[in-house]
Amino acid sequence: MQEQILILDFGSQFTQLIARRFRELNIYCEIHPYNKIPEITSSIKGVVLSGSPHSVREDFAPNLDLSTIKNKIPLLGICYGAQLLSHFYGGEVGKSNSREYGRANLNFVDSNDVLLKSISINSQVWMSHGDTILKIPTGYKVIASTQDVLIAAFSLEKEKIYGIQFHPEVYHSSDGTQLLKNFAFNICNCIGDWTPNSFVETSISELKSTIGEDKVILGLSGGVDSSVAALLLHKAIGKNLHCIFVDNGLLRKNEFENVLKSYENIGLNVKGVDAKDKFYNALNGISDPEKKRKAIGKTFIDVFDEESKHINDAKWLAQGTIYPDVIESLSVKGPSATIKSHHNVGGLPDYMKLKVVEPLRSLFKDEVRLVGKSLGLDENILNRHPFPGPGLAIRILGEITLEKIQIIQQVDHIFIEGLKNNNLYNDVWQAAAIYLPIQSVGVMGDERTYENVIALRAVSSTDGMTADWCHLPYEFLAKISNEIINKVKGVNRVVYDISSKPPATIEWE
Repeated sequence: MQEQILILDFGSQFTQLIARRFRELNIYCEIHPYNKIPEITSSIKGVVLSGSPHSVREDFAPNLDLSTIKNKIPLLGICYGAQLLSHFYGGEVGKSNSREYGRANLNFVDSNDVLLKSISINSQVWMSHGDTILKIPTGYKVIASTQDVLIAAFSLEKEKIYGIQFHPEVYHSSDGTQLLKNFAFNICNCIGDWTPNSFVETSISELKSTIGEDKVILGLSGGVDSSVAALLLHKAIGKNLHCIFVDNGLLRKNEFENVLKSYENIGLNVKGVDAKDKFYNALNGISDPEKKRKAIGKTFIDVFDEESKHINDAKWLAQGTIYPDVIESLSVKGPSATIKSHHNVGGLPDYMKLKVVEPLRSLFKDEVRLVGKSLGLDENILNRHPFPGPGLAIRILGEITLEKIQIIQQVDHIFIEGLKNNNLYNDVWQAAAIYLPIQSVGVMGDERTYENVIALRAVSSTDGMTADWCHLPYEFLAKISNEIINKVKGVNRVVYDISSKPPATIEWE
């Protein structure tokens, strides 16, 4: 079985970054809610307890039974995780006299401790806590301190238990990757053999074993996720894969025709389905973003259900679900709040007699691209910006109308083509045009106008879990704004979104 690090999530905003850092070390890891611990198998080489917005001093503080882990598998507590190991095992946690948030420096490092190998005094770390560890359990020892935090890190080496008050997973902890590397390789004895090529080999083998000779239907979107999922399945089951590309009327300008053409040389069996009217009818009168997503998700399923009846003995529905979809849709008591629902997360209705297969469910976006490159996916598809499953419906704030769709398609086309023509497209991770539900006064010629406002959005990211707004050249933004206002009837104002994720999300809905 594939070796892995198990991350137990107590709700920290940084939990996903812990997983990213381990995966950058070619170590597979999974995130699970602290109150839904999976079976502890021999493949789990180490366990990490995440941070949390909670305090261990609360009456109903999140806690868990570590009897199957403690003194059996290496254990690393980060921030709240470290406080939990102290508070519930004989130490003491109290309110910090000097709340430490942001950058700090280690003024004491036990260089003999294996967790801190190659980490020097004055190493910068990132703190984010209001409580502090006042006393560690008997037998534990302090292995790092800052000026304000005496117990910045501790260990119980004989049981391979470690706690750190800072966050090694964030960029601002300069030796954070080294610390996680020490934990993974020197303490957990990981090999680090999880690579795109190994993922492809393992996935194809598992898909062959799971699906056998059954037929699979896959909904293609034209994006990298569904395309990589299709290639993996194609290599595993060949002609038994039947791909469907649905025109939901919410695609980019000319996208239906362009995407179908792009798949011609890949060798996939693809059928295009015009279902625009079904989606427009399903969205009629709906303004709430969650209701939009659910209406679109249901309609997609209805279309696939109808199309599946034309494919004799189809047993599976394949989806391009990726790990951020799963994480952001997860909701358990305590840690993870649902940010938004995803149309391809959550299973199928009872009436649809297809089982779900999700080959990419464990991958972050950048990992999907690496797998696609390993599979030889065409660069034009591989490097496409992410595009939401619900399409332009969630880029039109408020009720959907055909007029609004046509406006946003034109605006989006000008923006995306402008990025490409000015050699900026590959510098941007995702770009979007948003139709705002407001109108503003303008002047065109000698006439007063009262027309629509468009927001442009461009972000840089690696995996979609965090993102920063792109500092596109002012000259470019001015040119695009001018072109949109002059060419798209109904728009008289363009603004640029300079929000990062968090606190904002990449999409507006």
